[in-house]
Amino acid sequence: MTVPVQRPAHGIDTRAALILVACCAMWGFGLVMVKTANSGISPMLNAGLRSIAAGLLLFGWTRVRGIALFSRDRTLGAGLLCGATFAVEFLTLYPGLAMTQVARATIFLHCAPFVAAYGEHVLVPGHRLTKAKVLGLGAAFAGLAVALGGGIATLSRETITGDLLCLVGGIAWGITTVIVRASALRSAPAEKTLLYQLAVSVPFLLLGSWALGEAGITNLSAGVVGAFAYTVIGTVAIGYTIWFWLMRSYSAASLHAFTFLTPIFGVVSGHFVLGEPVGAATLIGLALVAFGIWLVNKPEPAG
Repeated sequence: MTVPVQRPAHGIDTRAALILVACCAMWGFGLVMVKTANSGISPMLNAGLRSIAAGLLLFGWTRVRGIALFSRDRTLGAGLLCGATFAVEFLTLYPGLAMTQVARATIFLHCAPFVAAYGEHVLVPGHRLTKAKVLGLGAAFAGLAVALGGGIATLSRETITGDLLCLVGGIAWGITTVIVRASALRSAPAEKTLLYQLAVSVPFLLLGSWALGEAGITNLSAGVVGAFAYTVIGTVAIGYTIWFWLMRSYSAASLHAFTFLTPIFGVVSGHFVLGEPVGAATLIGLALVAFGIWLVNKPEPAG
């Protein structure tokens, strides 16, 4: 997932802002594509195959760019741990998406920035929780509570289970971010960090698929293949390559402030592409979570 690197702090210009909005739309729509691919490829196998395909593409990219992957930089331990938490994220997110709506899943998944903010406060020097960040955490907690509790009496057990799995996935995503920022990985090439995550997750996901007796590949329709290709090429290969490119020129805080758009695009995509109903509780929860993400990540005023 998103991997921070040390870069010069430049304000966001119009071109970068438009590119960021496009990336957020791409990532938000990505959950719709995961759910679509799940209809023909069992969830954990789907996630494992995505890690393999995306890892191969990313490895090829590092070879073309001459990025060092095997230097002794003391990142192995943190990289393996980071990969394990990344695996937990997708061991829970992909099955969760098969049980609940994209609109609900995207809200629970995006508890990640708040887990990361608290983890950084505890473990990373210079990353303290300001009043604005505490307010953002409170707004996000309220949003998650509203989204989970809204209409709970009418929700099926499967939907609630899916919600909770996506919440666990979001927590794992946040922990992964903290591991990166609190370890030697913070100064490693971003591509190397992402490759750790993709490579380590593969055996966990494939073994998980086998242990649960998943059906495997049941339908390779054009829609399923296209959706899977999107999650590999659009979400990972293009989306994160653009993100890493932006982080070479713009401040991480300014970039992250735009990520509140991702859950919004996820909810909108689920409604218009999959026809999922969006109730008042979902909309209120979304607004609170998006506002919290913006508060937690907005750049601090100079001075």
